[in-house]
Amino acid sequence: MEFRPILSAMLRNKTGAILVGLQIALTLAVAVNAVAIIMQRVEKIGRPTGMDTHNIFFVSSYGFGPKYDHKDTIRRDLDMIRATPGVVAASVMNAIPLSGSGSSATFGAEADPSKVTIEGSYYRTDEAALQTLGVKLVEGRFFKKEEIDYVDMQSSKFQPVVVITRDMGRALFGDEPALGKLVHDGLGQSATVVGVIEHMMGSWVDWGKVTQIVFVPEVQPGPMARYGIRVEPGTRDAIMADIEQRLNDSGISRAITLVRSHDEYIARSYRSDSRMVAFLSVIVALIFAVTALGIVGLASFHVSIRTKQIGTRRAVGARKIDIIRYFMVENWLLTTAGVAIGAFLAFAFGQWLSSLYSLPPLNWTYVAIGIVLMWIVGQLAVVIPARRAAAIPPATATRTV
Repeated sequence: MEFRPILSAMLRNKTGAILVGLQIALTLAVAVNAVAIIMQRVEKIGRPTGMDTHNIFFVSSYGFGPKYDHKDTIRRDLDMIRATPGVVAASVMNAIPLSGSGSSATFGAEADPSKVTIEGSYYRTDEAALQTLGVKLVEGRFFKKEEIDYVDMQSSKFQPVVVITRDMGRALFGDEPALGKLVHDGLGQSATVVGVIEHMMGSWVDWGKVTQIVFVPEVQPGPMARYGIRVEPGTRDAIMADIEQRLNDSGISRAITLVRSHDEYIARSYRSDSRMVAFLSVIVALIFAVTALGIVGLASFHVSIRTKQIGTRRAVGARKIDIIRYFMVENWLLTTAGVAIGAFLAFAFGQWLSSLYSLPPLNWTYVAIGIVLMWIVGQLAVVIPARRAAAIPPATATRTV
């Protein structure tokens, strides 16, 4: 089939073709960048946490009254929780990973305060935190029970030993082994690295240093106590209710302020990313649907104004498949022109987004996939109008003579 007659016919009604071509170009540019952002958010949400998140929950309590003994309360609570059937481990900790709330500090490999510049999350916890969080220790050991310091008031004291994540070790010491090295805080105090955790995410999902973490063997003063509890798979919700009831019935003058699963914290931290994925997915689906309707409308219009021409072609021997192929090729040319412009706009738009919001550059594979999908959508959209055109009988050519 020659393309010249098809192009000539399109140019005689060029306004509609230009508008639909621009619609295709804009659809490709917007959809490709939207999908790129969706995939970045999906990848972000799907990052491994390094923890047994599905089987962990947290409990917070707040003590009050003159008879409240914070250290004794923690001891009694942990003894009760750890003895509960189905509980794997429990510990007291100052913050909840991936909750959006926690503590951070700067650290250094040298005692010089001007070189204490490595940022990381800061967790105060006890000897059971490793088992409670379900993280993997790859070097050294975790804290011993006798190393846990139950402090009576807030202070800037740095404990003599710490456990860090592998990413924190790399940030501090590069490729050198972190085990046995000294870590310094901003006050010039030092601690020895006694253990290295393979991987774990800290409190803030949007922070670039979320995997740089330092654990300290210290329990904060009251009156607030926060417990992390890890249970056997499939028992979390039942044990959550059981532990809450047991704590309420313990006779201690305190209020249980929170009982929440780790999954709930994570879902809340990623809520804006999940909403962005849902919103952009709907936008992409809508603009593809609108563009498909535009192609259908243009093809239907061409069929209506070419009824006599189609009948004449049928009268001189054109088969139904020839009529269908004519409209398919016509639409393919229109779509190709649109995606050629759209590809350029996609990269330009992607570069603008990258510079404005510090996003990764647009991957060319998204554009290539978008072009193929746009061709497929275009061809599918024109099938019904093309079949309707092929159904026009040859006698139509003589009706107005």
